[in-house]
Amino acid sequence: MTVVHYPDAYIQFLVHFHGDRDYFECHEILEEYWKEHTNRGKNSVWVGLIQLAVALYHHRRGNFKGAATMIKQSKQKITVFTPECNNLALDTRSLLELISEIEGAVLIGSPYQSVTLPLTDPSLINLCQQKCRRNGFTWGSESNLANADLINRHMLRDRSEVISLRKRALLNRSKLNAVSKDPE
Repeated sequence: MTVVHYPDAYIQFLVHFHGDRDYFECHEILEEYWKEHTNRGKNSVWVGLIQLAVALYHHRRGNFKGAATMIKQSKQKITVFTPECNNLALDTRSLLELISEIEGAVLIGSPYQSVTLPLTDPSLINLCQQKCRRNGFTWGSESNLANADLINRHMLRDRSEVISLRKRALLNRSKLNAVSKDPE
């Protein structure tokens, strides 16, 4: 029997996805992994999983427009990266059915409901369940909709560095545009 090694970031993603339902943390974990281990192309299974977590984060907050955008993009990527999903012990057909159900719920404005990803490797599930217990989470628990810190997590982080980088990029673009419009 072959033992499959899954990236630690993916395991942490699964622990948060099914344990404390911290989809913002799921996004952060996989985004860091994606940046460090890929060419940062937008077409990847990692981006599809990130978008799924972000869609659920928006859905839980009642941001149906944001959720609809993210779930649609996630579905497109998961469809393209079926072999990669299978390598991550995800039953892609069942995952796409789940994503379609979420998409339908979002489009008609149904309230958020916790979901379970269709994992196919019992040893991966067991490992994630053990890590959940060590972190004080219960695998498969429902999202705590009364936890404002969890629901509004994006508002609690320090964004000063991101804002500074965006301002610099905007300033640089403005300078480039000014140079390109110079008639001389």
